[in-house]
Amino acid sequence: MKLTKKKFSPAQYLVIGYFVVILLGSIMLMLPIATIDGQGLNIIDAVFTATSATCVTGLIVVNTKETFTLFGSTVIMMMIQIGGLGIMSMSTLFAFIIGKKISLKERLIIQEDLNQYKISGMVRLVQYLLGFTFAIEGIGASILFLRLSQDHDFLRAVYLSIFHAVSAFNNAGFDLFGNSLESFTGDITINFVIMALIILGGIGFGVMLEVYNRVKFKKATLQTKIVLVVTAALLIFGFVVFFALEYNNTMEGLPFLDKVLSAMFLSVTPRTAGFNTLPTGALRQSSLFLIIVLMFIGASPGSTGGGIKTTTFGVMLVTLKNMVSGKSDMEVYNRRFETQIIYKAFTITMLAAALVILMTTLILIIEDFQFIDVLFETVSAFGTVGLSTGITGSLSNISRVLITITMFAGRVGPLTLAVAFGDKVRKGIYHYPTEKVMVG
Repeated sequence: MKLTKKKFSPAQYLVIGYFVVILLGSIMLMLPIATIDGQGLNIIDAVFTATSATCVTGLIVVNTKETFTLFGSTVIMMMIQIGGLGIMSMSTLFAFIIGKKISLKERLIIQEDLNQYKISGMVRLVQYLLGFTFAIEGIGASILFLRLSQDHDFLRAVYLSIFHAVSAFNNAGFDLFGNSLESFTGDITINFVIMALIILGGIGFGVMLEVYNRVKFKKATLQTKIVLVVTAALLIFGFVVFFALEYNNTMEGLPFLDKVLSAMFLSVTPRTAGFNTLPTGALRQSSLFLIIVLMFIGASPGSTGGGIKTTTFGVMLVTLKNMVSGKSDMEVYNRRFETQIIYKAFTITMLAAALVILMTTLILIIEDFQFIDVLFETVSAFGTVGLSTGITGSLSNISRVLITITMFAGRVGPLTLAVAFGDKVRKGIYHYPTEKVMVG
């Protein structure tokens, strides 16, 4: 009897890749050398932290500064870098180093990992991706060093600068200050550098490439146009609303310019970054709800961020506008979407919403927390954001496992995960007759 070798799909390879990185990271965080107390993390906390780092989330069940040694925090930083760039991008980097050629199967997995719609130019895109990443992180770390060297000795300032540049660009939100960036609420240098890194890491490498090549907006691809417009609209909208809602709340007592800076940062961080300069648990519930919406939308395709993505949100908005206008074609910027793209956008959104609803319900059954806090935590995990109202460390082991699953699904993508575990659908050779159904 001849055994046939099972062939994994690109989605399955991707899921396995992230799982392996999380497994190895968990093992390293369980080593005595990883923690200050010399005990290592227990298995639940190790898996949670490794998943949070690899999935560039930033949710923590232990204080990073107070728990981990230099070895432990370096392991976390490495997982953030691998998870942010993508498993296949890092694999391609090593392939470049040893001179290995990239096979067609590997290109397909890269395409899946970077959420690209065509396979051509994958290797070149990865080359630009790696170049952009290390250049931007290097510049960000250099500027941060100039500021942090005023408060820390040389080596400590260097390490803090590199760690936070990597964490910010990869939209991870891990910090080594102990209270995120609450100590730097009015610090212009820290705020603007971190915000710039978050935005650059979250707009997608394809968009960065077009901006780098100085492609004019009119000649840019439809994806770049949607990403830039939706991102700018969400940032401006968030800034205005947060400034109004928190002016006399968490911003009370701050100088006017610090309030402006805080509102700007609060609008940027739900792009899946996870840093905060204001105490998240003290925000108004209306502010928390808006952050939930922004976290659910998340960053852009091919970026270091999570969420359903700005393009998915944009496609749904355009579809809504055109349907209300009575147009049969979904048109924007003198282009129209393929029907398959619209189906995919709504599928991703419904799968994401179903995951959030399921996990929120289960955690509410297990825990005795307020609904808004649990929903905030779950959406933060799905969007790989890392913001929390402060309940993460109080979650039971079962809830920590549920949040871990949510973070993993958010980074890999609900549709990719569904495809990886689902049966392969074959196209039929015939079609059933159509029949109308009344909706609305």
